Amino acid sequence: MHAFEVILALLLGATILSSLARRMGVPYPTLLALGGAVLAFVPGAPQIDLPPDLILALFVAPVLLDAAYDASLRDLRANWLPVGSLVLVAVGLTTAAVACAARLIFPDMPWGAAIALGAVVAPPDAVAALAVLRQVRPPYRIRVILEGESLLNDASALLIYRLAVGAVAAGGFSPMGSVPTFAVVVFGSVLAGWLAAWPVSRVTGRVSDAPSSVILQFVFTFGVWLLAERLGLSGVVTIVVFGLTLARRSAMPLPASIRVPSFAIWETVTLVLNVLAFTLIGLQIGPILGAVSPPERLRLVGAALVVLAVVIGIRLLWTFTYEELLRLISKPARGHGSPFAVALPSTGGALVVGWAGMRGIVTIATALALPASFPYRDFIQLSAFVVVLGTLLLQGLTLRPLLSVVRLPREDTVEEEIGMARRSVLGAALAELDGDGTPAAQRLRHEYEDALERVSSGGDPRDSDDNALRRRVVFVGRRTLEDLRSSGVIGDDAYRRVEEELDHVELSALPAAREE
Repeated sequence: MHAFEVILALLLGATILSSLARRMGVPYPTLLALGGAVLAFVPGAPQIDLPPDLILALFVAPVLLDAAYDASLRDLRANWLPVGSLVLVAVGLTTAAVACAARLIFPDMPWGAAIALGAVVAPPDAVAALAVLRQVRPPYRIRVILEGESLLNDASALLIYRLAVGAVAAGGFSPMGSVPTFAVVVFGSVLAGWLAAWPVSRVTGRVSDAPSSVILQFVFTFGVWLLAERLGLSGVVTIVVFGLTLARRSAMPLPASIRVPSFAIWETVTLVLNVLAFTLIGLQIGPILGAVSPPERLRLVGAALVVLAVVIGIRLLWTFTYEELLRLISKPARGHGSPFAVALPSTGGALVVGWAGMRGIVTIATALALPASFPYRDFIQLSAFVVVLGTLLLQGLTLRPLLSVVRLPREDTVEEEIGMARRSVLGAALAELDGDGTPAAQRLRHEYEDALERVSSGGDPRDSDDNALRRRVVFVGRRTLEDLRSSGVIGDDAYRRVEEELDHVELSALPAAREE
């Protein structure tokens, strides 16, 4: 019961902090992690000890699947070069630079332990990145690059981490000997994710009950992650490929009665998991500092701050280097159909991508997963916390002001494609109604023609006089329905059925959502 009370209190406090963050215009992960850190020093603060494997499965798997399901495979292909450079080169350079810095500070640290530290702090976290990006609203292409990176960089870092931990246990580290293992794990994970999506899409497509469908979706998500881990594959890569494939296999079979509640439940669950994950990050500072003797804390904190500086600096250095390299390569390639000749990055864009490197729950979980006898385990865990909290504070709080200062050009790619898709869908609907002279078809044709006219002039088809009238009559209908139940004319069963019908009418007449 105590654990249940602690979770309820954390959810309540986190909800208040999230609301405060929205009012302040700052990313909520930053305040949640900071609030958890402050709570960790309060006497009698709750201690939540979860197995690291459970942390990764519980907090990372569903959030990754949700992000992969929403990701655009077309846009990832179009931006494969910058995404690949961040996933492979930036993670590799950060791992190597942190390992070298750690060896300079602690010469007796084994190379395997130093590389493990680098792999722990190297990948910007999908949970942190997506939570921040959805609030700061960067230009579309930059968002695609950062979201694509956040889907895959955990995989490269976790594979390096696994190899480094194994090397410490074996007493040596051979980079060349690890390459075949790395390749096999990546290929096997891609294949496993792709294969798993086919039977899952068939099963979920046959379930007509929304609650059962949602339960199966979560069961399959965790099941695929656990199966990949049991097979020695990358859970991250497997889940990402599983989600990308599933989104393209199940878009048509899922009816609206399943898809709408599924999306609502997934959005709620991922938000709850994000809230708990970032609060948990802050709470880890107590156990981590408690494991270090007081005389050593100042020295270790100073070394951890050096690691933080290296992590931030290397990412910025690589994004600017990548920008300059691409410019040099593209000059002779222009006009020859080279993929390097298109979509050249800007200095402001490179700065934003370089600064958007928040770390999160994966860094904490992998640090906690180290064996108790692992060399410099306390320092690695302290560095992990300092890097996570430091990037959330420094970068998370300044990313929105940075976007305002850089003033990147507005990209209307999504808005233009939405308009094109609406015109095509409405045109197809009108073509289907041609030749039907029934009164119902005439009314529907008039409504679709009005919507098409609005879309053609750059408006939204939902912002119509008809929908405004629908919202008015729904309000009156709800008031009448409430009077009928209050007076005892109808019972609650009839009330709920008609209320649901009014809900459908209201949802169909909602105005377009406005971006902040």
